[in-house]
Amino acid sequence: MNLQLSQTFTALKYRNFRLWFSGQMVSLIGTWMQATAQSYLLFELTGSPVMLGIAGFASGIPIWLFSLYSGLLSDRFSRRKVILFAQTSMMVLGFILATLTFTGMVQPWHIIVLAFLLGTANAFDAPARQSFVVDMVPKEDLTNAIALNSSVFNLGTIVGPSVAGLIYAWLGPAWCFTINGISFLGVIGALLVMNVPPRQIIALKKSPFSDLKDGLRFAVGHVEIRYLLINLAAISMFSFSLMTLMPDWANTVLGGDVTTNGLLLSARGAGSLAAALLIANLGSRVVRGKIWTFGGLVMPFAIFLLGSFRVLPVSMITLVVLGWSLMSVVNITNALIQTHVPDHLRGRVMSIYILIFQGSYPIGALLVGWLADMYGSPFTMIICGVIISLVVGMINLLHPTIRKFN
Repeated sequence: MNLQLSQTFTALKYRNFRLWFSGQMVSLIGTWMQATAQSYLLFELTGSPVMLGIAGFASGIPIWLFSLYSGLLSDRFSRRKVILFAQTSMMVLGFILATLTFTGMVQPWHIIVLAFLLGTANAFDAPARQSFVVDMVPKEDLTNAIALNSSVFNLGTIVGPSVAGLIYAWLGPAWCFTINGISFLGVIGALLVMNVPPRQIIALKKSPFSDLKDGLRFAVGHVEIRYLLINLAAISMFSFSLMTLMPDWANTVLGGDVTTNGLLLSARGAGSLAAALLIANLGSRVVRGKIWTFGGLVMPFAIFLLGSFRVLPVSMITLVVLGWSLMSVVNITNALIQTHVPDHLRGRVMSIYILIFQGSYPIGALLVGWLADMYGSPFTMIICGVIISLVVGMINLLHPTIRKFN
């Protein structure tokens, strides 16, 4: 199959998307630096996998509370303004955590409360950010833009954790949080200088609850989207949540340190970046359903291998494969849903996507943290691999035509 480099970066021919792409590249490196340093700092303060799960749970609870409402805001108001408000809030929270850490006042409960507040900002940011892509590029290049958007995210997962590990060991966690706060200026600046054409907003005259029901009715009534969301919930709860165990895996299982933790997270990011770039190139071709299916089948095997071997090189290789499969499924799910949803429902349907994807994560984080504390991280991964294999198998058995959904 001929992979043309120019086709991979098609969406970058649009000025607004180039600004967004470059701003996100700066911001997301900082975001992953904070996420990595925050988890490791909490583990250093408590030594408990359960606390890692609680922090992940706290960061995800706002998704359940606010994401559907924020999706409605994205349909009723300027998506750019919603994102600006959320990104500015995240920047302030990063500086607060930096200040607490610099002064030596930081406590585990500070980290958990700030994780909740950061999750709240993210609950308003994520549906608007997902829907905003269609305001920057035409629909024929939407899949490419979504994949490139994801490639920036995954570049952050490669660079951010590695840099965080080095800076954490050299200067301490407070500098990781400070750099994150500064990095938000990249995406905020990009949003401010964009020239986004006014979007036709259909007046919603019903009550907010009725408007939300319209989005839910569409998502549940569309059979392929319904199965895509069921699968997304499973992998978020039992695959993505395993990343909360990486500090424990690096220290307890592999006998490493903060640098080891950064390497593990960067390995997953490398696999995710490879998947995003592949989808960016092939997104316009009729293979999306096949990539989605293959990624789902590879995922449980990668989890089994990760849980079965306790050697750093094997862990990194399996995390590359796991990252590839995770991002293949998530990116394709996003692209397929956005391709088949009408624009006047886009914010609400994407808020359901965010609710399922990010809302399942805190439940999984709490569950895998508890299982790891009781039975150890390796056994926890084996259990999660079994669950994922059952869900993927059932979906492919009950609805085999989904692999042809494009």
